[in-house]
Amino acid sequence: MINAFPLGGRLGRGSSFNMNFEKKKVAFHTLGCKLNFTETSTISRSFPVDKFERVPAGKKADIYIINTCSVTEAADRKCKQAIRKFIHQSPNAFIAVVGCYAQLRPHEISSIPGVDLVLGINEKFDIANYIADHEIKKDAEVHSCELSASDRFVPSYSIGDRTRSFMKIQDGCDYHCSYCTVPLARGGSRNPEISTLVNETVAIAEKGVKEIVLTGVNIGDFGKSTGDNFTLLLRELVKVEGIERFRISSIEPNLLTDELIEMIYGNSKILPHFHIPLQSGCNRILDLMGRRYNREIFADRVEMIKKHLPLAGIGADVIVGFPGETDDDFEETFTFLEALPITYLHVFTFSERPGTKAAGMTGKISHEKKEGRSRKLIELSHLKHDKFLVLNIGKTAAVLFEKTRTNNMITGYTGNYIRVVYPWQSKLSGHIRKVRLTGMSEDNRMSVELLD
Repeated sequence: MINAFPLGGRLGRGSSFNMNFEKKKVAFHTLGCKLNFTETSTISRSFPVDKFERVPAGKKADIYIINTCSVTEAADRKCKQAIRKFIHQSPNAFIAVVGCYAQLRPHEISSIPGVDLVLGINEKFDIANYIADHEIKKDAEVHSCELSASDRFVPSYSIGDRTRSFMKIQDGCDYHCSYCTVPLARGGSRNPEISTLVNETVAIAEKGVKEIVLTGVNIGDFGKSTGDNFTLLLRELVKVEGIERFRISSIEPNLLTDELIEMIYGNSKILPHFHIPLQSGCNRILDLMGRRYNREIFADRVEMIKKHLPLAGIGADVIVGFPGETDDDFEETFTFLEALPITYLHVFTFSERPGTKAAGMTGKISHEKKEGRSRKLIELSHLKHDKFLVLNIGKTAAVLFEKTRTNNMITGYTGNYIRVVYPWQSKLSGHIRKVRLTGMSEDNRMSVELLD
């Protein structure tokens, strides 16, 4: 039911949502990718501080806003679990569900007892107005409009939640891979003017942030809606004073140009860390997936990076158990990855998504076989990461230290995405310091000594 939160319980039907009383506690919970996290941070800033008090999601609140993901079946399941958790945690709270899952399955969510408001991918940015203005109705209110090529781009960046800031530079995707629901959930590729992102970067710098992670759905596609390109954007962003590091979140291999790699090599502000989706090392499977490259292109991009940046961190996404993937196809992927000088793998088991071409494909792989293939690649990832850490022992690096203290230690990341650990010193928090990597620690971290 759609119920505005009252002072001492849910209001009766026919009541309106009156904000002329004490501050209401609002909590935000984000599922999925860095892009969702970025947008949640922006949405949270739309709530007037004179009317709302932000609290952690683990605390009791008057309002819970759940920003959802729908990239896999497991993501859908986690969304439902989160919704039910917060309903149980605060039975009288107002529950709003927004984002990708809300865009794709709005009525599935609205049928969950206790959900009050469901907003799609565009409507979620106006949630403060939806909550303040609507009246109580019998059923959950749903606003999840059809997407089109003309969907707006809503600039977003995170501030205050973590040491670094995440900034959205692009949204949507035109690729329509056979397994993916992202174009259905977020629409076509679009981006703002470069000047808009430069202004946002200046605003972030004024907050004292040292590193920005550039994020989006397909950031290498930046410029399609404005006649620019990703390299031109980077050339302007690095001119902003105060921001010392830019990290690229993920970029398709076919969009990772020689010009871009050479620019990263030639500018110390752009970190030598690449996350490149591969998905399969078998060209036959890549073709079934509808990917826009073959494995030779991927290998060439890795070779080009290592030529200019021998210690660059390189990660890759891989999907196992795609329909029709034979044992020989998987071994081809494994052998291909084993031979590449990559740093780590993000391994996903294929998840059938309604509305995608892959959902209708034959040759389904058993759960047991998918799990076995996943374990094998995860083990390979551990071996490659350990090898990469050993390669970096004795090297010097610049580390941005985090703001959190755990077991009297402080952690941070090098430019090439090695996590380091050092005895806690509050003066290090949020600052970049030069260190020497001295050895491997626990949990895939490295110990360091300060050099300045």
